[in-house]
Amino acid sequence: MSTIEDTRRFYARLMAANAGSSDPRLEEVFASVPREAFLGPGPWTIVAGNGRVTTPSADPSHIYQNVLVALDADKGINNGEPFLHAMWIGKLAPKLGETVTHIGAGTGYYTALLARLVSPGTLTAFELDDKLAHLARGNLKAYGNATVVHGDAVTMPLPPSDIIYVNAGVVAPPAGWLKALRPGGRMIFPWRPAERVPLAVMVTRTQKGFACDPFMRSWFIPCVGASVADLAAKIPTREQAARSRSIWLTSDKAPDRTATAIFGDVWFSSKNLGAKPGD
Repeated sequence: MSTIEDTRRFYARLMAANAGSSDPRLEEVFASVPREAFLGPGPWTIVAGNGRVTTPSADPSHIYQNVLVALDADKGINNGEPFLHAMWIGKLAPKLGETVTHIGAGTGYYTALLARLVSPGTLTAFELDDKLAHLARGNLKAYGNATVVHGDAVTMPLPPSDIIYVNAGVVAPPAGWLKALRPGGRMIFPWRPAERVPLAVMVTRTQKGFACDPFMRSWFIPCVGASVADLAAKIPTREQAARSRSIWLTSDKAPDRTATAIFGDVWFSSKNLGAKPGD
């Protein structure tokens, strides 16, 4: 019979392979951070399609698969798909000493992975749900570089960050999130400008502005306070959203003919930041 350590190691190999990351530390953190420690006592409820399946026992080997584990089934909150998070974290390429902000931390599992990858850098995790924030604080006590904030990341100021990791769907990233990115900083967020447009977007702050890359389909529960567009917004089609290559603050530049989407003080453009004026 395999031990739980063997199960974790194989799970970690699968996560690293799916991520396609060249950083061997990604496999190491998935192998060393116990997922069951962030899920509460088993048996656990697995979200499968439109249904739910309960694990046959509290044996943690049941949750070392690419499965969604319910945290609050009534609210539709789950622990997240490991393959997706491995891919996102690999794409962000966290470095030692970087500063991370995690928005929508849940009970802290992926927060812990990020905290390990940037240590001795620091991580601030925002969680709006009071119960989940309380659980995350307890779960992350062993991670001295991580701090949990029970509050609204949409309205509260974010710390200057090298990485912003967003786990709730937004119609557009608030201007404050973009401003919080340091030069060279990266942000991944689930972009949900319309029901028919669920995309994951990687943003990088360059010398020329905010480059963006809609790189895969993605769906997360809505981010309270940032998930509903106002009546004046320009909502993109799926094709327009996929063509977006940069994000601008309207205070820096007014929307022009390259605009694919406009949401108040933030707009998306089809213009690549490397393109010449007029292209």
